[in-house]
Amino acid sequence: MAQVEKRGGLLRKSSAYKKPLKEKVVLMYDEIFMTEDPSKCSPRFWEELFLMKVNLEYLEGKLESLDGEELMKIKDNINCLFQHCIQALGEEHPIRVVNALQTLCALIRGVHQKNKSTSGFDIINMLMGFDKAELCMKNLMESLDSLLCAEGSESLKSLCLKLLLCLVTVTDNISQNTILEYVMINSIFEAILQILSHPPSRREHGYDAVVLLALLVNYRKYESVNPYIVKLSIVDDEATLNGMGLVIAQALSEYNRQYKDKEEEHQGGFFSALTNMVGSMFIADAHEKISVQTNEAILLALYEAVHLNRNFITVLAQSHPEMGLVTTPVSPAPATPATPLGTTPPSSDVISSVELPLDADVQTSNLLITFLKYSSIVMQDTKDEHRLHSGKLCLIILTCIAEDQYANAFLHDDNMNFRVNLHRMPMRHRKKAADKNLPCRPLVCAVLDLMVEFIVTHMMKEFPMDLYVRCIQVVHKLLCYQKKCRVRLHYTWRELWSALINLLKFLMSNETVLLAKHNIFTLALMIVNLFNMFITYGDTFLPTPSSYDELYYEIIRMHQSFDNLYSMVLRLSTNAGQWKEAASKVTHALVNIRAIINHFNPKIESYAAVNHISQLSEEQVLEVVRANYDTLTLKLQDGLDQYERYSEQHKEAAFFKELVRSISTNVRRNLAFHTLSQEVLLKEFSTIS
Repeated sequence: MAQVEKRGGLLRKSSAYKKPLKEKVVLMYDEIFMTEDPSKCSPRFWEELFLMKVNLEYLEGKLESLDGEELMKIKDNINCLFQHCIQALGEEHPIRVVNALQTLCALIRGVHQKNKSTSGFDIINMLMGFDKAELCMKNLMESLDSLLCAEGSESLKSLCLKLLLCLVTVTDNISQNTILEYVMINSIFEAILQILSHPPSRREHGYDAVVLLALLVNYRKYESVNPYIVKLSIVDDEATLNGMGLVIAQALSEYNRQYKDKEEEHQGGFFSALTNMVGSMFIADAHEKISVQTNEAILLALYEAVHLNRNFITVLAQSHPEMGLVTTPVSPAPATPATPLGTTPPSSDVISSVELPLDADVQTSNLLITFLKYSSIVMQDTKDEHRLHSGKLCLIILTCIAEDQYANAFLHDDNMNFRVNLHRMPMRHRKKAADKNLPCRPLVCAVLDLMVEFIVTHMMKEFPMDLYVRCIQVVHKLLCYQKKCRVRLHYTWRELWSALINLLKFLMSNETVLLAKHNIFTLALMIVNLFNMFITYGDTFLPTPSSYDELYYEIIRMHQSFDNLYSMVLRLSTNAGQWKEAASKVTHALVNIRAIINHFNPKIESYAAVNHISQLSEEQVLEVVRANYDTLTLKLQDGLDQYERYSEQHKEAAFFKELVRSISTNVRRNLAFHTLSQEVLLKEFSTIS
């Protein structure tokens, strides 16, 4: 008997004498691609079509193979197919509904692929016809809404979300996708919220629902009133907001887990033996190879929630004790997904125990801790474009958090202490911190640690100026809160001061190279003003009087760096070059730092001479400082505790447009309709009555 093989929608016999036999559904598709109405000769044509297993590949390929003129000739049949798909969504038989949903996916993708160069209006005409578009889309959105909110099949809901994601991401720039106007008018916002607030549906569909919402919020957000933005900003239902937070936490947690697994794998075996032999010479290079694809889609969802909805801020600190209580999984852990993490939802509400604080007695974690750990990984390497975007978005999210009064209240709450194990970049000149030595502190300490870590690890030729500016802004906003509310945070401020001074040194030693690309005086001014903030208001927020003494000690110890900076900005502010104004601002800002150096240095030298000491100890210098505060005169500087609030529309619009374009492309590329295999669906809907 001749062997039968299936390929590209055809049943082929290996015999050379027989013509290939086509599947019935393929023959029916071919009839649709004729100019005649296929139901003329076969009145039950449409009824039968939706009982046939969909051949997505053939249908999409056929649409793409036609040129524009050929496509226009069969426009009526395509319109008819689209309308019958929508009608089939109201059928009682689930198989018809599934096939209609899959057919709609193929139609939308196929027509868009063919019409990439044409406007969205042509696509609407091609799919539905201008005269019927409004009613068609109203019926489609109502059917999808009903299916998503019904008690019915989870597979159907999943396919509905896939269709909606297909509809939203079919163009790179979602704001040019005119079909989405109908998705704005016929909102499915409440259906998305219902999925997020209901634990079983959230487990199954939460990831797709959150990504879909993040994309819909970004449709023409700067040009018109987007109803999804308006509705998201006023959600106050606790179950819904917590549900959204859980989905985001799971996805970020999964990334952190994958990264940790790769890191451990990397540190074992041959690499470990090699490092033992040759030392840590190649650690940085080897470390760069540890990469797990970043998840900008879920990060965008977190940003929109934090930025738009003040009520969501409470979710960041919401403890989830149940996450740590599952010690042994009931079923085997799922294998690492083959598709990139950016499109793969985690499998359950139980966050991996990796996310928990290291204290075995404390079985809680929260979204903010998970996010900080995620940030500490993606911000390590900003050479890759996706990681650069992710790093920038992490800093924008932290900016929004640092400006929020309620967020600051729980960040600085002394009764909410956690051990946050941030990832630190391997560097030759420092030892890896022992995890078990991590102190239990308010969450703001972890935010400051993350900022210090970024400052010390990114002084490189490809200088990420924008990220540095944002990083310093986050620190400044946190200090403004501490000054305003007189919060005395027990933090190792010396690490921050040391990092800032080293950054100034880097800017000076690379002046020529950096000035060719950046206005480094903006950053220098921000750093100097952070020191001014400590000098002017430190007595209101530094934990002890000795902390204030240590600040002066650090400035005096590193006086050469401040002297060099003053010489540099003075030189450029007295020239008539392009940096004159920017440099002169730094000159004025240095007045108090220079006053401290010029006041104490002679006294320290005098003390050393009188006591015949060649090199003073730290305690001896501090003794001189304490004895001479009274005679020090400083100028009052205005506006040190003021800052410009974050604004997306005016400053970040270009970044978000590019980011959403990248996410849309990635979601489209990884949208897998075959994840709902026909076998699974047939098992679920085994009877058609």
